[in-house]
Amino acid sequence: MKRAILVVTVALAMILVNSSGPASAGRPATRPQQLVQAIVVLTAQVDPSTIKAPNRRQRSAALERALRATADTAQNGVLALLRKRQAQGLVTTIDPLWIFNGISVTAAPSVIRELASRPDVRRIDPDITIQAPVTTRSPVAAEPGPAPPEPNVALVNAPALWNLGFRGQGVVVANMDTGVDGSHPDLAGRWRGGSNSWYDPYGQHPTVPTDVNGHGTATMGVMVGGDAGGTSIGMAPDARWIAVKIFNDRSTATSTAIHRGFQWLLDPDGNADTADAPDVVNDSWTLSTGGCNLDFRPDLAMLRAAGILPVFAAGNYGPTTGTVLSPANNPEAFAVGATDNTDVIDPSSSRGPSACGQPVVPRAVAPGVNVRTTDLYGLYTTVSGTSLAAPHAAGSLALLLSALPDLSTDRQAAALEGGAMDLGPSGPDNAYGYGRLDALAAYRWLTTTPDFTMSASPSTATTTPGGSATYTVSVAGVNGFTDAVTLSLAGLSAAQATWSFTPAVVTGGSGSVRLDVTTTAGLAPGSYLLTLTGTNGSTSRSAYATLVIPSPPNFTVAAAPASRTVPAGDTATYAVTVGTLNGFAGNVALSVTGLPGGVGSSAFDPTSVAGAGTSQLTITTLATAPPGTYPLAVTGTSGSLSHTVTVTVTVTARDFTLSASPSSVTVSRGQTASYTVSLGSVGGFAGSVSLSVTGLPAGASATFSTNPVGTPGSSTLRVRTTSSTPRAAFTIVVTGTAGALVHQVPVTLTVR
Repeated sequence: MKRAILVVTVALAMILVNSSGPASAGRPATRPQQLVQAIVVLTAQVDPSTIKAPNRRQRSAALERALRATADTAQNGVLALLRKRQAQGLVTTIDPLWIFNGISVTAAPSVIRELASRPDVRRIDPDITIQAPVTTRSPVAAEPGPAPPEPNVALVNAPALWNLGFRGQGVVVANMDTGVDGSHPDLAGRWRGGSNSWYDPYGQHPTVPTDVNGHGTATMGVMVGGDAGGTSIGMAPDARWIAVKIFNDRSTATSTAIHRGFQWLLDPDGNADTADAPDVVNDSWTLSTGGCNLDFRPDLAMLRAAGILPVFAAGNYGPTTGTVLSPANNPEAFAVGATDNTDVIDPSSSRGPSACGQPVVPRAVAPGVNVRTTDLYGLYTTVSGTSLAAPHAAGSLALLLSALPDLSTDRQAAALEGGAMDLGPSGPDNAYGYGRLDALAAYRWLTTTPDFTMSASPSTATTTPGGSATYTVSVAGVNGFTDAVTLSLAGLSAAQATWSFTPAVVTGGSGSVRLDVTTTAGLAPGSYLLTLTGTNGSTSRSAYATLVIPSPPNFTVAAAPASRTVPAGDTATYAVTVGTLNGFAGNVALSVTGLPGGVGSSAFDPTSVAGAGTSQLTITTLATAPPGTYPLAVTGTSGSLSHTVTVTVTVTARDFTLSASPSSVTVSRGQTASYTVSLGSVGGFAGSVSLSVTGLPAGASATFSTNPVGTPGSSTLRVRTTSSTPRAAFTIVVTGTAGALVHQVPVTLTVR
């Protein structure tokens, strides 16, 4: 599997920090907002450790019913809000999910912030986009004659289980990949068929298994391919396959499509009463950024609870350490590295340690160099990478489940590890894991080796800094195991918490203990992955749990609009919205600073908001307020919590305009010249203007038809000359006066 390209919607994080508050209900957004694609994870989640049933099939059905019931009940409030915002044009897509209680949405930033403030929302993840693995294929011809197993298939001892009668019969395998060429002669007859055996979340190929890339066809061939090409290429040739095309025809996948793919695997036909989920799933893809990304962990946890072990390619980022990427490094995944047919690690195979806290990653290795498998158009190819190593593990599981159908996922993983041929340094390591897969040895280990399994309940516990959480850790012996198991915890430091197991050792091979975790008062909010390890001699088994420290109650402050422009003497209003975070229910007192006394005054109605709500801020400017733009800091305060948002008020001066027409009049002595004097309003000016004239020639007099004049308005200026008025051109100045405001306009009078 080549390096995939992860495109994270970083705008989501920026929007959550920088954008203004949500639009008021019933009022459209004041300006267009760039939409954001996100996954909303709700607070209420099913704890899979509480699902009990006699076998895998019944547990899977019970789990699905619990997941659907939780989503149906808990999503009502969020869905109602989203549909309301959709009617306002702020939301375009709403896609409820039930594999975990979540909703995929495409919405305006204001809606994302509104969702984040709800107590029934746990977190909001970006809907990331990843690139499909790039497959470098070398076409090869079909082989004539008998059909010996390919060297990679023989190396992991699959033929030995065939000889025992276990060829994958009765088992259904799946991949989540670029699709599958369902017409290939080595795959066509092995497709389960029907409407519940193929899923394309993009709807590009809704009914017919299709692959325009080739990567998914190659991985499926390693799992179930037969011998139509002259050699036996698949691990479990009698298994049936189904598939999810998580990568579209442009070879990209979104978080939403991947979530929907995992969800489809739990119930392909949408009926919990029919057992049509696969027994094995292979995922030969990863993200391409380092660290521990747990976006898909809920999906993987539910698959494991349903009895499906998610097998992942470790990635091709080696030989650098710490390069097993997510989701392969998630606790619920079984990551597989790649070796050649001489058991030498492939230099590009990703290495541990895990950023998510597992003791060892990859968990095992398998052949992944020059693997002959199925290609597009009925052809064959040789491919290298951990993408081809992982299907060896998935195929091995198909063989084991053919022999022992009700294996739990913990036992499946333990068998692959326990039967692996140790390579590299003695014992598990972060290059080879537990060693190279051996299907026959895994079968013998399952049927003969004393061992134990571990589990933890609840899978997630929540407490506040300084508080405590309690888990029950159970140990169960297998194949006559009766030894003592010593328990330990990793994932928290001594500065973050103290913990104790009561008792610290499980005797007799089986039993339950109480784990108490007491956090320190300064423990930062977040989710802490706890690795609970049981040890007996050289054997260790792990279970995983999560400790959630929620962020303390808080609030947000937003104001809209961001700016107002008013003439001096008018008022400007703003809607100040207080939102709640993490169950905040206190009173938020509102205040504003930055408004000079000579500009105006401010008032809130109401002056404080209880929990969440809106207050109106009114800025009343003085008639004498000097023009300018004034930034105002609006602050909400509740105890030691304080948040500020900035708005601006721009004050424009009140004034009037003065004009006269015509600009020039010619008359004979003894005649009267007339001008129209017009006054206009600026900035809402509505006062009276007194008019006067200067510059009249000797013997002339002036009158206004209206004086003073209201604005807007006009007056007629008449200039009467006499027989003694000199003959000449005169400039007459008309002056308008309103308090301190004075404007003048000249006109010309020519006397002949």
